[in-house]
Amino acid sequence: MPRFAANLSMLYTELPFLDRFAAAAADGFKAVEYLFPYAFEAKDIAQRLKDNGLQQVLFNAPPGNWDAGERGTACLPGREAEFRSAFEQALVYADALNCPRVHVMAGLAPKDSDRAKLQATYEANLAWAAQQAAKQAPSAGRDVLMEPINTRDIPGFFLNRQDEAHRIIQAIGSPNLKVQMDLYHCQIVEGDVAMKLRHYLPTGRVSHLQIAGVPERYEPDLGELNHPYLFKLIDELSANGGWDGWIGCEYRPARGAVSNGTSAGLDWFRALNATASR
Repeated sequence: MPRFAANLSMLYTELPFLDRFAAAAADGFKAVEYLFPYAFEAKDIAQRLKDNGLQQVLFNAPPGNWDAGERGTACLPGREAEFRSAFEQALVYADALNCPRVHVMAGLAPKDSDRAKLQATYEANLAWAAQQAAKQAPSAGRDVLMEPINTRDIPGFFLNRQDEAHRIIQAIGSPNLKVQMDLYHCQIVEGDVAMKLRHYLPTGRVSHLQIAGVPERYEPDLGELNHPYLFKLIDELSANGGWDGWIGCEYRPARGAVSNGTSAGLDWFRALNATASR
């Protein structure tokens, strides 16, 4: 069975953030991810991880001014110093939380911008970040991730397609620069998700997967994607040495942020656990 991580930015939102760790563990999750840890002391998060036997598997580097609508700075010319400072902060948290992956959001392409210049800035920033994560102890060995995101959820997002992300990785050539492949975004932008899994997981360039039902972004047992089929496929690819990562549950509970709303929607997860324990 694939390994699942609860996304604490989207699940258990009826609870204060630091209380979500215990809720996830109580529901059987062994790992967590979320967007950003920076509003909290790293030591406090580390204690929640330890207390609940959880592994931190992913979070994002600071994205610029999130509240003002920014969704990353990596592609934005003129903001390289800000990007570097933010990524260095992310590495400090990654070290404290023993987190092996940091996602760098590409950012929004400014209207009428020179896309070639954005591309060059993006690739230069990614190459620098991968180098820092590879050489800077104790961060050495951490993966730097890029995520193609659909422009319905985030209009204007710079990186949208799987093939483009993989092209960038091959062009830069850093072994710790990898893809965060969100099947929800992939389905909306490109479709043909199963064949893309077959094509990309064996390359070793995908470090992390994420899931949600399409199109509403609810639980994975709701919507047009056949997640049981995809989970079986991921198991097959993993058994053949094609992948050994985590799947982040980055969806909005259909019941909303109500008491027990996340847990009540986890029948799909409980069924997989029951099958695996037989």
